[in-house]
Order: sequence, then C-alpha cells, then structure tokens
Amino acid sequence: MSEVVLATNRGGVVHGRALDGKRGRFVISADEVHVWRASLERPPAAVARLRPLLAPDEQRRADRFRFERDRSRFIVGRGLLRVLLGRYLGLEPEQLRFQYGAFEKPRLAHDGPWFNVSHSGTIALYAVSTAGELGIDVELDDADFAQERIAERFFSSSEVDVLRSLPEALQPRAFLTCWTRKEAFIKARGDGLSLALNSFDVSLDPNAPAALLRTAWSEDEPRQWRMQDLSDRDGGYIAAVTMRGSRWRVVQREFFDTIEDNEPEQEKS
Repeated sequence: MSEVVLATNRGGVVHGRALDGKRGRFVISADEVHVWRASLERPPAAVARLRPLLAPDEQRRADRFRFERDRSRFIVGRGLLRVLLGRYLGLEPEQLRFQYGAFEKPRLAHDGPWFNVSHSGTIALYAVSTAGELGIDVELDDADFAQERIAERFFSSSEVDVLRSLPEALQPRAFLTCWTRKEAFIKARGDGLSLALNSFDVSLDPNAPAALLRTAWSEDEPRQWRMQDLSDRDGGYIAAVTMRGSRWRVVQREFFDTIEDNEPEQEKS
C-alpha cells in the first residue's frame, strides 16, 4: 500500500504509520469539518505506488497531461483523496467509486461523507463533512497574479471599491482572499461557472472575518452560510472553506511523508 501518513499537525505533531486499509476508521462528528493539507510533490516511487489506487478513468485522465509534473500531481492528489476517504469509510482506496455533477464536482457514488478538494502549486487541501455539501479553495500567495487588474472584470462593484480603498501593499492579499472565498462558495453550491462572480459579495479585507455578505438572488441566503478563512502565511497560501449552517468548526490535519511507528490519532484543534 502507499506510504502515506495521516497525522494531526495543530497543537502538537502526532505521527502515524503508513496506511494499509486495515487500520481503524476516522470518525467525524456532525459539527466538524475536517481539513487536511498535503503536498503534491512526491518522489517517483511514491507516485508509482499511488497510481494503482486510481480507477481506469482517472488513470486515463492522468495520462492526458502533457507534462510529467502535472501528471504526477494529479495522481498524487487523487491517490491521497482515495486513501483519506477510505479511512473514513473503512474501505480500501481502490473500492471507492465517484460520480460527477453537472459541473464536474465529484462525490461518492455510495454512502459516505461529503468532500471537496482544491490545489495550487504543490499544495492540496481536502475538506470532509458529514453535514452537507461544502466548498474549499486555496491559492498560492502570489502577488504578481493578484496585481493583474481582473478584479474590475469579475468582482462586484462593492468588492472592487473595498479592494481599491485598501493600502496598495494590502491589495494583492485582499484580492486573493476575495477570490478564494468566492470560489469556495461556488464550489459548495455546485454551480460551477454558471454563477457569475459579481452576483454575490464576500468580505475581502484580510483582517476581517470571512463572510458571505450579499447574493443577488436572495436577501436571506447570506444568513444560511458560514465561511472560515484557512490562510497560512508561513505555508505561503490563502484559503477558505464554506458550508451551510453555522454550528460547525474546522479541525485541521496534515498528511506527512514519512512512516513512523505510532498509530494515527484524531486530536481536536
């Protein structure tokens, strides 16, 4: 089986043994959203071990990537997703079956938790919940990308006004903060590109709480959703997760690359 370790990395580091599909199942309560962080940069031997976990259609999709780097990252991302969900379901990673919605959002074709995945560069974030559909988005903290004036093309006029009112040094991070919160909301709703980015507002000041502020189609909908910022300055990325309801909290964990002798634990954070 793949040499992948699931471990907690908040409030102390707990290492785990390589997964083999026969360890204990992970338990997630209805008021929790588990967010796992992983690196997609793995040595060729690890990629080779993860590839057989993928379904034939996933392997064919991997083979369509032109560059080896992109192909490897896709294999790692899907392989780790299967390993992770297998631990929640008590199944071997190869046994999982996915189906896809109208906008290609994957979900399990059998009973199991809701999940969503996002990646940027070598960073991947996996969100898991038993309470309902959710969305997560991550972007590398890239000032050059953020300085492109696409905010005026895609964001609402209110968001653009807030963005341009901030000190210039803060605008790149605020732009990416807005972008990830919008993407997380769209992914949670499952609307894909059919939902215009300027048809709803989110908070974007990096120092303000994450929130859905307005939707053009409903005055009530913003009260139905909660967002949480997941950005990590040390990790070099900006991220957010969103889900309906307000009585949930995020528990953050991390995939590790080395094999240790201790069983994985599920500590709260």
